[in-house]
Amino acid sequence: MQTKVILICSLTAALLSSAHAQYVTVGNPGNPNDPVTGYLYGGVATTYAIGKYEVTLNQYREFLAAVAVTDTYGLYNASMGTDLAIRGITQTGSPGSYAYAVIGDGTRPVTYVSWYDAARFSNWLSNGQPTGLQTVGTTETGSYTLTANTGLISYNGTGLYRLPSESEWYKAAYYQPAAAGGDTDGYWLYPTGSNAIPNSRNGSVSDANSGNFSRSVAPAADGVNDGYAVSGSTSYSSGQNYLTPVGAFTQADSYYGTFDQGGNVWEWNDAIISSSRALRGGSWGNAEHGLRASSRAEFDPSNEVENVGFRVATVPEPTVSVSLILAGGLLLSRRKRPCAPQP
Repeated sequence: MQTKVILICSLTAALLSSAHAQYVTVGNPGNPNDPVTGYLYGGVATTYAIGKYEVTLNQYREFLAAVAVTDTYGLYNASMGTDLAIRGITQTGSPGSYAYAVIGDGTRPVTYVSWYDAARFSNWLSNGQPTGLQTVGTTETGSYTLTANTGLISYNGTGLYRLPSESEWYKAAYYQPAAAGGDTDGYWLYPTGSNAIPNSRNGSVSDANSGNFSRSVAPAADGVNDGYAVSGSTSYSSGQNYLTPVGAFTQADSYYGTFDQGGNVWEWNDAIISSSRALRGGSWGNAEHGLRASSRAEFDPSNEVENVGFRVATVPEPTVSVSLILAGGLLLSRRKRPCAPQP
């Protein structure tokens, strides 16, 4: 019996370490809003945690497998499997017996997700990742009370997992206290801890100011700032996947330790702008302006496109059981048509 207790404790410690590694705690509660925004964004009264990475294809496939064998509310978009720019998840079968598979290693961020899809993912986490139809107790209640794919729905204040507020997203990306080496006003212009324009490149283990976006400056063909980060070309290729694995820019994290808050995909947050929801961060197909703290986009919450994804926020110490999906997921924009969204 004693051996069993030791084994269980060791396993629990390992799971705790693995699960918590997928979140970063954002402290310094009560920080001021960013003066550059007219003191509108960045101030958060409490300590919270936010996903270290964007939600990946692996994580979203697990979600689909659990609650989308029928897929009442369209959590799967067929373009996830056919759009070569982001292709990552396939669906087979028919309603009642749908099955899902990841293309590749599944570490790229999921796209073609609406705000409602992201809210349902948050509900599912808050409910303990149950298996079943998309209904009360699985995807339709928890952090948000949903009714189909309509309306501007607010976080109910009780669910453990949710989309970050705009200020929570903003603080995690751009804030660093001046006393801790940050800019004089406490905010950087870019989420790489810099006021200098990042370099566009296809991942990097050494460049602390880099990301997956589109930038072209001389010299060409050196793998840096040659156009689209992944392809190194200013021309869009219909057969190219333009996403990079989450965390591929291993040195380009924010002060709190988040990755890819600049580039890769735009990210939904909880803010409401008129009849739309807010997006932050820019994408693989945007120029550097999309990565800036001053860049704020809005989009219809039902829209699903190839350069929009999300990350999850939670309390400072997520529970082991609810966090395991996020640990497992990592082990766990643009074309010739107009870039959507384009702030």
